[in-house]
Amino acid sequence: MKAVRFHEFGGPEALQYEDVPDPQLRKDQVLVRVRACAMNHLDLWVRKGLPGVKMPHILGSDVAGEVVDLGEYVTGLQKGQRVIVAPMVFCGHCRHCVSGVQNMCREFTVLGNGVDGGNCELIAARRDFVIPIPDSLSFEEASAVPLVGLTAWHMLVTRAQIRPGQNVLVLGANSGVGMAAIQIGKLFNAYVIATAGDEHKIQRARELGADEVINHYTQKISDEVKRITGKQMCDIVIEHVGQATWGESMKSLKPGGTIVTCGATSGPKAEFDLRVLFAKQLAFLGSYMGTMGELHEVLKHVFSGRVKGIVDSTFPLSEARAAHERMEKSQMFGKIVLKP
Repeated sequence: MKAVRFHEFGGPEALQYEDVPDPQLRKDQVLVRVRACAMNHLDLWVRKGLPGVKMPHILGSDVAGEVVDLGEYVTGLQKGQRVIVAPMVFCGHCRHCVSGVQNMCREFTVLGNGVDGGNCELIAARRDFVIPIPDSLSFEEASAVPLVGLTAWHMLVTRAQIRPGQNVLVLGANSGVGMAAIQIGKLFNAYVIATAGDEHKIQRARELGADEVINHYTQKISDEVKRITGKQMCDIVIEHVGQATWGESMKSLKPGGTIVTCGATSGPKAEFDLRVLFAKQLAFLGSYMGTMGELHEVLKHVFSGRVKGIVDSTFPLSEARAAHERMEKSQMFGKIVLKP
């Protein structure tokens, strides 16, 4: 089969479109023909260099496709069935996995990070990682949801425990997590304030449901939040930018408010005054992906059309380098999707 791999860390030029052996199907696995694989910023970070990545490596966390073959032990699926592959891998038998918190498993990793992913024509996945999708959902739309939808759901619903009527600030509306968080926030009838970097992204964020949008390049986030909320500020801040925005995120919280973070795009070092933390009784929460139960929960809303996968553009798998270059310029609003 054809796949895009890199043999050493580097820029987009490190990606090689090449022939690789077809996956060898285990008795507990499903062979899926990849029809679409959405990109995430994780692809860029892994390509540039993260620990634990074995070379050569195949990127790609969000796979949608068709069942080609079934292992002897597999039931409940048919050849030709349209499916997605869960964007994570875990052992399935430790105390965390059996109690439903797979993202605490010591073997937990993201597809395309600790293991080879879906930037290829065929992928073999354990039966419990393969989820049927309705015919109403295109492969491109289906691939645009799993990782970011699961991450945003775990952040807002499980970790921050969102409630109707709360003020929620979403940093980076054009990011995958940002787009999902806006929609999930509105699903819970929250008042959603988002940030974006230009008029096109601001308009798209409003179309997704954001009640207000702040230009984070020309406006001070906390001052705008104060104006928009009548000085009430926010109950929840969805953070994934890190160093560049952490101070403004803290200032945007009301007393007793919560920051929940899943990333550090602008850098991992965030400074803050401990006196503000305890005097305002703030909560800082970390969040990492989510569980299979949460993935099925968010997918119910995707399948019903209440949460949508937003596609920016599609590229043939053979043009993965160009797709990476587009993502690095951060010009997109929606997912960049690779199609074998």
